[in-house]
Amino acid sequence: MEFKDYYKIMGVSRDASQADIKRAYRTLARKYHPDVSKATDAESRFKELGEAYAVLKDLEKRAAYDQLGSGWKAGQDFRPPPGGGFEFSDGAGGGEGDFSDFFESLYGRARDDNTRGGGFHARGQDHHARVEIDLEDAYKGTTRGISLQTPELDDKGRAHMRRHTLQVSIPRGVRAGQHIRLAGQGAPGMGQGPAGDLYLEVAFRPHPHYRVEQRDVYLDVPVAPWEAALGATVEVTTPDGAVDLKVPPGALAGRKLRLKGRGIPGPSPGDFYVVLQIALPPADDDAGRAFYAGMAEQFKSFSPRTGA
Repeated sequence: MEFKDYYKIMGVSRDASQADIKRAYRTLARKYHPDVSKATDAESRFKELGEAYAVLKDLEKRAAYDQLGSGWKAGQDFRPPPGGGFEFSDGAGGGEGDFSDFFESLYGRARDDNTRGGGFHARGQDHHARVEIDLEDAYKGTTRGISLQTPELDDKGRAHMRRHTLQVSIPRGVRAGQHIRLAGQGAPGMGQGPAGDLYLEVAFRPHPHYRVEQRDVYLDVPVAPWEAALGATVEVTTPDGAVDLKVPPGALAGRKLRLKGRGIPGPSPGDFYVVLQIALPPADDDAGRAFYAGMAEQFKSFSPRTGA
């Protein structure tokens, strides 16, 4: 269905005051009243004007309409928001059929005289935000302050954004990409409508050492050539503390050594993988160069390209 820009119909800006809207309605109503105007489209314009004024004159109805956002433009194909839209009963505007399909998709049809006066009710919008934490926070849990902006109308009916901070508990074992739902922390409802929810998407800040895949954590650990060749015990730092890791003899660069259950905790905890990297001593003096020359002579039959 066609989106209706009620502000354009009224000839006012989105931040117009309630007094501005009232003046605009009085002017246009006189201009397009069917008993006065000779324009061929006077009746339809007058009806459209009445619909726009029914929404914008009421702060709660206007706030609900503004929740659609400024991205919608007249003439666009409009689909009502999920959840059945908004609902209200209003003593103005007459019975069914007085308003457009667009209006009814948002607010429901005007009720008959026996059901009018029930007030305007709308569930508040859900809010979505992104919260960044350190990988270490996922191991222990943490609390984060989330700064949110909530649309409000001032006493003159002008929209503005109010910033407030919400302290959120991030549970132990949370994964990147996981959504945390905070019931009732979204936009406030209209009338007796409930507040929306706040959905937080968790993201990990880039870490200088660790990589994360789901619940598994990876760390590149350099070892000396003799540690890789002969085997050794090396200390490895994990987000949950240091552990001693046994490097088996003959380990090659790129080999993954698993520490079971040392990844991100949870009912099925991830694993921690140590990826071995061979660190070569420098050959920047005579002794170092002589050492490598001796190795070359000792292993002259070894080809690193073929592994033989």
